[in-house]
Amino acid sequence: MRTDIETIDTDKELVEQLIETAIRQLDFSYAPYSGFKVGAALLTQEGEIYTGCNIENAAFSPTNCAERTAIFKAVSEGKRKFKAICIVGGKDGVLTEYAAPCGVCRQVMMEFCDPDTFQIILAIGKEKYDIFTLNELLPMGFGSANLA
Repeated sequence: MRTDIETIDTDKELVEQLIETAIRQLDFSYAPYSGFKVGAALLTQEGEIYTGCNIENAAFSPTNCAERTAIFKAVSEGKRKFKAICIVGGKDGVLTEYAAPCGVCRQVMMEFCDPDTFQIILAIGKEKYDIFTLNELLPMGFGSANLA
């Protein structure tokens, strides 16, 4: 975890709110095939929270992760600047370990988030979480700057 940037964990109440919100999204998860439920709470720069859950499909490739659900909801409503996302997940909705974002979700984050400052909260509960930057989870990520 980086300590040389202003991290969201300086606002413990906000971190706890994001964790609680992400955990509530597990109730909406549609995971009949894997049984692995995931919830996400995305914080915009303006302080708004967008939520997401994973939505599986029998064909698997049309499945959408919680993180992308939250980001796509926010983007579809005109939001483009994000500060942080909290991700929780576990088999049958039981949180036992961190549920890190998949590679596709990390790439979507790269499209819309500053990799140096965007923070990813991986949590098991309000008392057990770690915060990473996108750069830490996607080193040498490919983004719009690579196409300039």
